[in-house]
Amino acid sequence: MAFTASDYKKGQPRWCPGCGDHFFLASLHKAMAEIGVEPWNTAVISGIGCSSRLPHYMATYGMNTIHGRAAAIATGAKVANPALTVWQISGDGDGLAIGGNHFIHANRRNINLNMILLNNRIYGLTKGQYSPTSPRGFVSKSSPYGTVEDPFRPAELCFGARGHFFARTVATDGAHTVEVLKAANAHKGASVVEVLQNCVIFNDGCHSAVYNKAGRAENAIYVEHGQPLIFGKDREYGLVQEGFGLKVVKIGENGITEKDILVHDAHCEDNTLQLKLALMGNGDGFPVALGVIRDVEAPTYDDAVTAQIEEVKAAKKYHNFAELLETNDIWEVK
Repeated sequence: MAFTASDYKKGQPRWCPGCGDHFFLASLHKAMAEIGVEPWNTAVISGIGCSSRLPHYMATYGMNTIHGRAAAIATGAKVANPALTVWQISGDGDGLAIGGNHFIHANRRNINLNMILLNNRIYGLTKGQYSPTSPRGFVSKSSPYGTVEDPFRPAELCFGARGHFFARTVATDGAHTVEVLKAANAHKGASVVEVLQNCVIFNDGCHSAVYNKAGRAENAIYVEHGQPLIFGKDREYGLVQEGFGLKVVKIGENGITEKDILVHDAHCEDNTLQLKLALMGNGDGFPVALGVIRDVEAPTYDDAVTAQIEEVKAAKKYHNFAELLETNDIWEVK
């Protein structure tokens, strides 16, 4: 049965005009249609925040849960019904502050969830407090003199929790976002997709370097497994390994050719180079990496739980309530 994006749409979004949530929602509808999982076999689960209103606009099963608990509820849904396709939607505050503990353990357990982190580096719904991804020195309503904290970097947190899939995209890059979401769904296990987006009211321009096509041509690199790490408006730059780090080189200078450029390996179990790619682009002279950065197979929690239940059931002398009663002494009353 073929589906269209409209089969997954419901309601009228109540977000500020220009909010990155609008762009992402449209991409999610398109991705779901292309993936083809029926709406009635799909669940979208969120916590609290502007982004967490998203289940209200999905013609699927959905839950708008409590603050920071989206991963916990999503885990329960997936384990209870392994056939269900589960999408978890969180903002950087909901997912990495009060929900940070659930985020790392969902990755550690490798539960088969599509975990979407909509990162605008601010608390938008509660009117502009700094979040766990706000940069040091960021001035906000809750840090009027600038934060004195270093931020979480979502990729670093995911990798540190032994995550097996991490990708990044920009909300305004619709076609790329659709492809990344499809890759996340195809991965069996916990997939984390960081979506860079602006809050037009409280943190507008926070991702301005890559928020439009021209900016991405100058300041981003699209990574693809098996392809050389080349970037630039005219694809004139590339990444090479230098010692334990990476270095930007210009192709054609100093004898550098395309053969010298590193080839991206998203499937490598050792995440050293993947993490270096994921952490680029914070004013360090490197481009922001977009695309599937890590995609490694590993056993999943929900499969392991299901297999364990079947193993225990097979070893039991009873398999239903009637058989359970018969394992005890029985008296016949005449």
